[in-house]
Amino acid sequence: MNDLVSPLRQGEEVPDFETTDETGVVISKSNLLGEKYLIYFYPRDNTPGCSMEASGFRDLVNSFRKQKIKIFGVSGCSMSAHRNFQKKIGIPFPLLMDEDHSLAKSFGVFGEKRFMGRTFNGIHRMSFLISEIGKVSRAYHKVKPKTHPQEVLDDLE
Repeated sequence: MNDLVSPLRQGEEVPDFETTDETGVVISKSNLLGEKYLIYFYPRDNTPGCSMEASGFRDLVNSFRKQKIKIFGVSGCSMSAHRNFQKKIGIPFPLLMDEDHSLAKSFGVFGEKRFMGRTFNGIHRMSFLISEIGKVSRAYHKVKPKTHPQEVLDDLE
């Protein structure tokens, strides 16, 4: 296995990407140029940690909007799983499709994980604040689901 994770770092250029959100709207690096956004990667829809993190961003979404920061969540789950997750906890921002993990791989957050004695490849919980020119202005490589949304907001203020 041995797929090591090598996430983007502060100051690095965001790779070109194009995907859709849970409604089919195309989201790409090029159509986000000129805007600031947070892209946060999480392992799976409807799991305790991922629900806690998404709820935190949901609860603070207006504060992020005041800072003119768009929020995008990314996991490898299906479109229907994303829609169900959004509906279940009232997520007011897009969840991006990445079933083939190409987006996670391009950001360097897909690789070997260990959980309950098992080793497997998966998405690591990491986030990136992206500037208007498409560069990483802040990288979060060690994310705690409960405190991360407030941590990002504190860094913005």
